[in-house]
Amino acid sequence: MDGTILVADDDRTIRTVLTQALTRAGCKVHATSSLVTLMRWVKEGKGDLVISDVVMPDGNGLEQLPKIAEARPGLPVIVISAQNTIMTAIQAAEAEAYDYLPKPFDLPDLMKRAARALEVKRTAAPARGAQATAQESSDLPLVGRTPAMQSLYKLVARVMNTALPVLITGESGTGKSLIARAIHDFSDRRSLPFVTASAADLEGADGPSGLLSRARGGSILFDEIGDMGLEAQARIVRMLDQFGDTAPRVMATSQGDLGAKLDDDSFREDLYYRLTGVTIAVPSLRERVDDIPLLAEHFLHKTEREGGPSRRLSSQAVETIRSYSWPGNVRQLENTVRRLVYTSAGEEISLAEVDAVLGNQPALEPVQGRDGDKLSASVTRHLRRYFDLHGGMLPAPGLYNRILREVEAPLIEIALDATGGNQAKCADLLGINRNTLRKKITDLDIQVTRRRKLM
Repeated sequence: MDGTILVADDDRTIRTVLTQALTRAGCKVHATSSLVTLMRWVKEGKGDLVISDVVMPDGNGLEQLPKIAEARPGLPVIVISAQNTIMTAIQAAEAEAYDYLPKPFDLPDLMKRAARALEVKRTAAPARGAQATAQESSDLPLVGRTPAMQSLYKLVARVMNTALPVLITGESGTGKSLIARAIHDFSDRRSLPFVTASAADLEGADGPSGLLSRARGGSILFDEIGDMGLEAQARIVRMLDQFGDTAPRVMATSQGDLGAKLDDDSFREDLYYRLTGVTIAVPSLRERVDDIPLLAEHFLHKTEREGGPSRRLSSQAVETIRSYSWPGNVRQLENTVRRLVYTSAGEEISLAEVDAVLGNQPALEPVQGRDGDKLSASVTRHLRRYFDLHGGMLPAPGLYNRILREVEAPLIEIALDATGGNQAKCADLLGINRNTLRKKITDLDIQVTRRRKLM
């Protein structure tokens, strides 16, 4: 790697680590804790790449991106930030950042991105500028620093200003409709209507035309489209086929597996392919456990802004909240936090108060259960809960492979993480052949990074 890199971060440790790593890689590095100094270097013609934090003592790094592009068209900027919300990713994309990485980040991953940035000359383009304010973004419970959520943020930022239809999938309470709303509100259609359509809106001779009239080129969301009957689906297909130049953007959400509905002929194949221009899979809370404390803190502050009392969670309360399975996902977590805010006796919410509110809510248990039972007993209880949550209905077909995949993938991911991404050590730890591990990594689409963590 060859080039001069400008690093701007108010954290001395991060400046030191980046300077040492980039220097060892063959680069020259200028590091600063000031955006003023960074902009002076840029205007003086220094640097082939900028790596900048967002929140700095003398300003906001994202707000400097248009100024950097104006002063030095084509100079790539990698944004790093501890502000792990969807708005950070959207603002970075809108301001034409070359790349965006949340903190904590993997140092080897950042080094690879920096090397690519030095090789690729970014096409200069005027920044559109994010229109949302901090207050607007603070009300979006699309918060998280886990890889699953960061990937989701980046995908939303990439597709929000396209005309592609979007299908948003995920369990109930994960925030599917919020993501649809965010795609609209931060896109170039933000000044046009956002219409949530039901099967009733499609009824009658004037149903579809009335829907299009209400949308006026904005966005139409078909919420839980998998629950709509075949007649409503047929009306949607006919409506989509009549779209003209000022057509609204179409989005849909689905809790169920539309692929399974295709197999049993309860969902139209032609509609399925019209809706799946981009598919965004929203992870459940069980798939992003590390985000639960962050979300709980977000809801505490949100409730306080809305007039509720100021509250904080004790460390034991945080751990208990983190360990629960949350079958209702983010919606259930928000309702629980709100209830805790208004029912707790003091400023600090205790473990006993959390237990009282959660009641018999099942927890995600460790390999050795609370009563010393084996993993199989814990799995049995979890699977029984899974069936019970379907309210007497059978889960979608293909359960065997889905369950095996859900167990196998996290086991391999955790083992890889524990061995620092060393596949030979991981295969030995798991007791499988290295070639078998490689095949499973490919089949399960597991990302492998040999790394050390940087806080």
